[in-house]
Amino acid sequence: MSRIGNNPVAIPEGVTVDVKENVVTVKGKLGELTQNFDAVEIKVEDGNILVTRSSDSKEQKAKHGLYRSLMNNMIAGVSKGWTKELELVGVGYRASNQGQKLDLALGFSHNIVLNLAPEVKVETISEKGKNPIIKLTSHDKQLVGQVAAKIRGFRKPEPYKGKGIKFVGEELRRKAGKSA
Repeated sequence: MSRIGNNPVAIPEGVTVDVKENVVTVKGKLGELTQNFDAVEIKVEDGNILVTRSSDSKEQKAKHGLYRSLMNNMIAGVSKGWTKELELVGVGYRASNQGQKLDLALGFSHNIVLNLAPEVKVETISEKGKNPIIKLTSHDKQLVGQVAAKIRGFRKPEPYKGKGIKFVGEELRRKAGKSA
């Protein structure tokens, strides 16, 4: 039995939820998100979203908690938004942005220019003596995570010196170098 799926999702003020056939639409001050669903029933009652299943089949058990979590993430996204911060660790690693274009200098022979989706707001912070930080913000949690993973994939942190692109607050597993 899903424990997460049984919890109702509270709908805050300023957020509207519309359920039609197999599509849920959530609108808020930061944007609008839609999600298809199947194998479960979604109802809006008394300012809460309830996700129920009709049987204990394996498919319905698996999707019960999943869709409840997706609804919760959608509501949190359109009301508060989601943010991911990436830190560039390494000599000469730089990041800058002009609108939705992110320009990364990561030690390759050329800079990497990445065009971001209009839903994702990007901000680069460069202070003297500190590592550059890329701040991604959006109402769509899935999209922010995907963009952050793509940026991190250009230069993953290596275990010896820790150089590369890492999430702010991420603990890296470090290795000792060669012993003399």
